[in-house]
Amino acid sequence: MNWDLPRPPTSMLEMTRLAAQHGVPAETCLAGTGVRPEQLLLPEAEVTARQELTLVGNMLDALGHPPGLGIEAGQRYHLTTYGIWGFALVSSPTLRNVIDVALRFVDLSFSLGNIKRREEAGNVELVLDAPDVPPSVRRFFVERDAVGIMTIQRELFASPVPFRRVDFAFPPPADGVGLYSGVFGVPPAFDAQETVIGLDPGLLDLPLPQANEHTAALALAQCRELLARRRARTGLAGRVRDVLVARLSDPPDADEVADLLHLGSRTLRHRLAAEDTSYRALLSEVREHMAEELLITAGLPVEQIARRLGYVEVSSFSQAFRRWKGVGPREYRRQHPALGR
Repeated sequence: MNWDLPRPPTSMLEMTRLAAQHGVPAETCLAGTGVRPEQLLLPEAEVTARQELTLVGNMLDALGHPPGLGIEAGQRYHLTTYGIWGFALVSSPTLRNVIDVALRFVDLSFSLGNIKRREEAGNVELVLDAPDVPPSVRRFFVERDAVGIMTIQRELFASPVPFRRVDFAFPPPADGVGLYSGVFGVPPAFDAQETVIGLDPGLLDLPLPQANEHTAALALAQCRELLARRRARTGLAGRVRDVLVARLSDPPDADEVADLLHLGSRTLRHRLAAEDTSYRALLSEVREHMAEELLITAGLPVEQIARRLGYVEVSSFSQAFRRWKGVGPREYRRQHPALGR
């Protein structure tokens, strides 16, 4: 679990609203997170999973850890809650594709746990766990993910579709399982060895009502780009990115970056590879982002932007920009007049 990967504040906002319905103010939930209630309303704001973990811990402590709150929380997570990740799911052709996309880009969801697919003997199962989450709040997050999956499936098919099986790896609630049965459509089992959701295999390859091949391809590309950018700002990649931003007009090469970060060149390459990136990929990502900002927001001449990004020739910058955006910088500016000067 990458606890510091940036994410939008949507999930934290929903949790403060859930807490408010139970009489707990947002300020109590956000204690120790470094986040103010008004920040959760800003679309450009970013938070981390670590901050949301603190929020939920505060909420559960304030409420005395009531049973079934995770079930209630999961019903608040609609496809539209997830942004581009949800858009990629709803435009996928089948439920099988949905599962593939969801698990490939699960870091764009709000899950704090692990979700694995298992297929054997004709059964299709999702195994849920949250090993990195403290035991005091683990049940909440596993329940929230389970109901979130149920909510997604229902909205994909535009109708209630019960799970074939639901097993939870924790004891049954003292007040009965009525809430659980009502949400999942089947009475769940408790005290199981693992938390498992059994899907109806007959649903996997049925066409989804909102499937769109072109939209799905576009959404997948945006998911890849968004996840790459978020990951590039954490860990060693984030430190490399900061070095490049500070010296972009004369960017240091990979060996210089390694020296500045007190690392060997080979260590730098291996650690960046472990984060699914590289020096060249980060330099390209930084240049692309800054080029767009300088071109559209600042409205600078193309020649000046090229120099600021460390290009000796304007033609080299123009070629790079065309690779990033599919058009040259001047054409791109023409296509975005509302954002220019």
